[in-house]
Amino acid sequence: MAGTASHLTGASGAPQGIILDHKKPEDRRVALGTLVGTAVEWYDFFIYANAAAIILAPLFFNPFVEDAGAAAGRLISFATVGISFFFRPLGAAVAGHFGDRLGRKSMLVLTLILMGVATFLIGILPTYSAIGVWAPILLISLRIVQGFAAGGEWGGAALMAVEHAPAHKRGLFGGFPQIGVPLGMLLATLALAIVDGFTTEEQFTSWGWRIPFLLSVMLVVIGMIIRLGVSESPVMDELADADEQVRLPLVDMFRTSWRPLLQGMIIFAGNGVAGYMITGGYILSYTTNDLGLVRENILHLVSLAALCWVGTTLGSAMLSDRIGRKKVYLIGFLIQVVWIFITFKLIDTKSYILIGLGMVVLTIPLGMTYGPQAALFAEMFPARIRYSGAGLANAFGAILGGAFAPFIATALQAQFHTSMAVASYLCVVTVLGLMATVLLKDRTGRDLSAAADAELNARIDEVARTHHATEATFDRGAGF
Repeated sequence: MAGTASHLTGASGAPQGIILDHKKPEDRRVALGTLVGTAVEWYDFFIYANAAAIILAPLFFNPFVEDAGAAAGRLISFATVGISFFFRPLGAAVAGHFGDRLGRKSMLVLTLILMGVATFLIGILPTYSAIGVWAPILLISLRIVQGFAAGGEWGGAALMAVEHAPAHKRGLFGGFPQIGVPLGMLLATLALAIVDGFTTEEQFTSWGWRIPFLLSVMLVVIGMIIRLGVSESPVMDELADADEQVRLPLVDMFRTSWRPLLQGMIIFAGNGVAGYMITGGYILSYTTNDLGLVRENILHLVSLAALCWVGTTLGSAMLSDRIGRKKVYLIGFLIQVVWIFITFKLIDTKSYILIGLGMVVLTIPLGMTYGPQAALFAEMFPARIRYSGAGLANAFGAILGGAFAPFIATALQAQFHTSMAVASYLCVVTVLGLMATVLLKDRTGRDLSAAADAELNARIDEVARTHHATEATFDRGAGF
């Protein structure tokens, strides 16, 4: 980014950060690279979630539990969506570890390739009728690979944008990788809807469902071209020759920043538990399998909600630069607590217009509690352990809020035969997220340089000496 970035310097004259400018070509490529790459990876991720809701159970799992009924197959299918979340922290740890040596750019490209290969292989995977029990085993294995890749993606993409942005536009630039998620969901849902619309039920069940998975190859190539055209982090380039050890600072992070780690986990869980009702395929499954509505129409409504979510996410990210991250989150969670119940009341009417209304309005609080996340998490942790703290808060929060949300919702619906049981579950987790936000100190716009963390850095160094941990810095790509 030479020639396009300006340096912030402290008293020592050492560079403290690189400022992104949306008017400069290279900086636009940084924003576009984090956006497009994230969107492609999440397209792959959501293709599976949507397919799990409508087609994977009868092809891969129902024969395995045929005596227990179709609901059991759907539960197992949704469980495989959740299993992948447990491998996100591992993916985050490995990507951060090797990103320290290969660079964040290299790991972002590798995670993109890994996700794309796994998705493509799912598209050509034989079903249970062809290879028996090996079909669900291989499917779950590929889903685990997807989880691993997704875990290695977010921290690098989000923090690359946030760390380089000017303080007054940190939320905006951090919003670009965030909108990659609803964009990925939009692409995935549209792909399934188009294939579903141009094939008969028999054709869709036989081979049509595979097409969106196979299209992943084309999208991955596009994402790679864009990401390979983005320069490596200039801070990492400048400090690559510094004589510092850069291993996993997990002991440092857990002993000095466990409180923001827990807060971040719970806050993201509060968003994810509701978000995965749409993105995780539960609403799609509930409306088509339980309410008997037309799959193609629901897919169109999910696509509309995804498009609206893009707008609310980026708009909320920008709003957080004006009124603060904490205020945006508080408003979002308060709306979500109320609208969750209204959403399911509207869904139960079986009116497509009202279902669409419920999901579209739900994207407002979802955007408010997701758009500012990259900036919020970056400001919660000191520079030297920011990659570890922000990444693990995101990964573990995804497990708490999203991993088994569709599974739990399906089980609650089967047990109590009312969607209000599902809404109550979502409400409880949302309230926990709200409480964690209330206790959070608003650090909007704070100095993200290592020099601003002198007191905490001293504690980290003491922990490193006491527990034989290895010192690390985020600026050199260090982290988990």
